[in-house]
Order: sequence, then C-alpha cells, then structure tokens
Amino acid sequence: MPHADLVFTRGPVLTLDPARSRATSLAVTGDRITAVGHDEVRELIGPGTEVVDLTGKLLLPGFQDSHVHAVGGGTELAECDLTGSVDVRDYLERIRAYADAHPDREWITGGGWSMESFEGGVPTRQLLDSVVPDRPVLLSNRDHHGAWANTRALELAGITARTPDPADGRIEREADGTPGGTLQEGATGLVSRLVPEKTAEDRLAGLLRAQRLLHSLGITGWQDALLGSFNGMADPSDAYVTAARDGSLTARVTGALWWDRERGAEQIPELVDRRELLSTGRFRAGSVKIMQDGVAENFTAAMTAPYLDGCGCATANSGLSFVDPVALRAYVTELDALDFQVHFHALGDRAVREALDAVEAAVAANGRRGNRHHLAHLQVVHPDDLTRFAALGAIANIQPLWAAHEPQMDTLTIPFLGPERASWQYPFGSLLRAGATLAAGSDWPVSSPNPIEGIHVAVNRRDPEAPDAPVFYPEERIDLVSALTAYTAGAAHVNGVDDAGSLLPGHLADLVVLDRDVLAAPAGEIAEARVERTYVGGRLVHEA
Repeated sequence: MPHADLVFTRGPVLTLDPARSRATSLAVTGDRITAVGHDEVRELIGPGTEVVDLTGKLLLPGFQDSHVHAVGGGTELAECDLTGSVDVRDYLERIRAYADAHPDREWITGGGWSMESFEGGVPTRQLLDSVVPDRPVLLSNRDHHGAWANTRALELAGITARTPDPADGRIEREADGTPGGTLQEGATGLVSRLVPEKTAEDRLAGLLRAQRLLHSLGITGWQDALLGSFNGMADPSDAYVTAARDGSLTARVTGALWWDRERGAEQIPELVDRRELLSTGRFRAGSVKIMQDGVAENFTAAMTAPYLDGCGCATANSGLSFVDPVALRAYVTELDALDFQVHFHALGDRAVREALDAVEAAVAANGRRGNRHHLAHLQVVHPDDLTRFAALGAIANIQPLWAAHEPQMDTLTIPFLGPERASWQYPFGSLLRAGATLAAGSDWPVSSPNPIEGIHVAVNRRDPEAPDAPVFYPEERIDLVSALTAYTAGAAHVNGVDDAGSLLPGHLADLVVLDRDVLAAPAGEIAEARVERTYVGGRLVHEA
C-alpha cells in the first residue's frame, strides 16, 4: 500500500461512525481518508508523510454550519461593530468612534446591538442623534430582524407620523405617532433601500474574512441561508461564484436562494436558472430559503395562540405568516418536484406547523425524493408536531446557543409566551427522542459562529458565560455525542455533503483537531476547548 500524505497518531479519534466510534490513528492521501484504526495505520508513514501527534488532543470530523450568513457577517466585521456588549454607553462610544474614523462614509452602518439593552427592546433615534446628528445611521440588531435609525435616516426615507406600517413589519413610534427610531422586520427596508450598496469587492472581501474566521473555529463547510437581496442586504452570490472559480473558496458551501415573499410561483423558473448559473466548484445553490415568520422578541414569530401582554393577558396578536400557508404548500410541492431543498425560517409554533404541512403536501404529491427539507430556528414547537419531523423526513435545523437563560429571553420572551408555551422552546431533547435528525448552525452574525459554544449550550442548556444561571428546561438537554453529530454528520447531511461528517475510509479529509478530548472532561468545561487545526480535503486551512 502506498504511503499516506498525512497521518494522525496517538489519538483519541472520534469517528462518529456507529460501527466504530473511537480510534487512535487516521491516514489521509490526497483529499480523502484512506485508513482509520490504531497502530496498524502507522505502517502508512513514509519519508514524505506528515505526522501529527494527537497526544492530549482530539481529532474529529470538521464542523459544518447549517444556517449562517457568512458574507454578511464578514462584511459587518468591517463596519460599526456593536457585538459583544449590552452597555448603551459602550454602543454610543463605538458609534461615535467609528463615525469619527470614517468621515468619508455617507452612511454609518453595521450593527449587533442587543434588545435587552433598551427598555422594551426599543432604542430611540435621539440616542443616535446625540453622537451622529449630521449623517444617516442605520444599525441592525443582533438578530437582524430590526434596525436602529437616527433622525437624519428617517428624514431621508420620508418616514413620518403618517407613514403606515408595511404589511410585513412595524415602525415603533413615539406617543404622537412620530417614528421613534426602531424599525421591525420589513419596516427596515424603508430606510435600508437608501444605503449605498456594497461593491462586488466588498462582498468578496467579506466572504474571505468570514472564511478565515469560520475555519479558525473548525468549520469546513456551511449553508448560506440567504442568497438574494432582502431589507437592504446585498446579494452575496457573486462573491461565492468568484471565490469558487478562482480557488479562494476553500470551504464547501451550499447556498439557499431567497424566496421573494412579495411574489408567488412565477419566480420558480428564475430559481431554476439561478441554481444552474451559480453552482460551480465548491459552491452549489440547490436550496431555497422561505422565511415563514419573524421573531418572538418583537412579536412577529407566528404562534398558534396570541402573545400575552405585560399583565399576562392575551392580546390580539399571534404574529405574522409572511407566506400564505395554503399557497406555501403548493410552492413547496413544486420546488420539491424540481429537486430543490427547502430551507424554512420557522420560529413560532404556527410557522413550524405551516412548514411541516407544506412538506407533508410535497411528500403526498411527489413521494419521498430525498431533498432534505429543513426547518431552522424552531424556538417554539407545539408538542403535537414533534413526531412529524421523523415521519416526514424533515430535518430540525437548530441554533443551540439560543437555548439558555439570558436577559432577552427572560425579559422580552418568556413573559409574553406564558409558562406552558415557554416550556416548548428549543426542544432538542424531545425532537431527538421523537426520532428527528438534528443539524446545527449558528445564524451568525446573529450569534457567535463558534460550534464549541453551541455544543456547550446544547449539552448544558446554560450560557458558558453564565455557569450559575438556572438550566433552561433541563429535559431538553442532549448528550455530547448527539450535539457533536448535529454539527458534523447532521449538518453535512443538510448541506448535501454525504462523504463528510464522519471519519471513514473514502470520506473527505475534512477534519478538526481540538486542544483536548471534550468527551473526557466535565460537561461544564466543553466551552473551554479550542481549535488547533482545521483541514479541508486534507489541506491545512487553519493552525492556531
């Protein structure tokens, strides 16, 4: 047998292969794994073989992210960055400093602020005016379902007390109806349409910036959850095609083509054309993203029962279904027949049910075509719908970092859901017990893209930065191997990379080396692990 190019020895090696879960050695030749085992693998070491000693470390399949906005996140890293803080004074200092450092910028853009930082989750235009009064400012919140605008931006957009709310959003207002500075959901587009569009060079730089970050976190592939233009966000498709063609795209990427919710089935032929036009090299555009609802914190997630008010009484608002649920069934059936994967944003329990109903209609009409439709976010899932995932082959696309007590959850969500419905949040354990396949992602830049942090929360149901907080519905914790599988084999399955996600001979050598064996450490220490090396196709793409 010829010598290997790369051999890892003195394990542990976590294969995530049910037939042999642990090994101590692994060999790579070219871009493929050629042997997995123990001392016998060392026979493949020759004079040109690179040998990596794993003593005290852990080799496992490369992580994948099943729902991320890589180009947007990478672009935002070069803008006014408010992430990592909840202090309003810190926000204002950062905004002022960014504006001072970029006097040539016509607009001040960026984001990452947390709703918990402001009373009712709603910042005011006057706060922004105090630091940037003369130029328009528009800053997305961390979940990108709302934005904070100053007076100048609102004036340029022509938004006044007489401006009606759009059908898919809300303008937060002062007592006399004057726009207050916070725009929810589709209302952000009233201002964002005026922001100068990023150039193709900006988008490519954002992609490569994001790729470096994601590789440093052990991520070897992902699904970009929005290829298209929405609420002022530029279409990142050209960046992926350019990078795939010139070889600078080292990750394996699936793109989800944006479903324009203002249109209907007439857009499907365009999606077919875009799938063919965009798919090249390590990039394929075989998924369609349908945003069915909003988010719970601003009461736009679609619920089966009304939200509560501050006194615990039912309101008249049950959230928004952005796509008519009856029409949704027909759209998904047609997309499925064309072998598109459908990637749903489904956060409230009504949206989850509507998405599952659409998958059910597609299966009834077309049979099982193996298109791996998946529902992302799943904040609230009605118990009656838990078993439907496995029955329909619908994949639960989870964002584990959100399943923890934090101020935004405890003050802006749970009180308005009520105790029973709040207990249905992020039911990872229930879904797993019901036979669902779990795939994990981050939704970065909404939250950290670090899989280790997400795995920690999935296992502990606690934020790693708040180890003494109460466990968030402890019955929904999952074991460490299941959490690792969701970030590897589960996400690879959703992303259509069948020869990745587990360490088997013949599989792609997409690998990550951690600085410790997390399976041998206490569960409360998972988040302390760090990525030492990341390989894609046997090529080293990150070394700490």
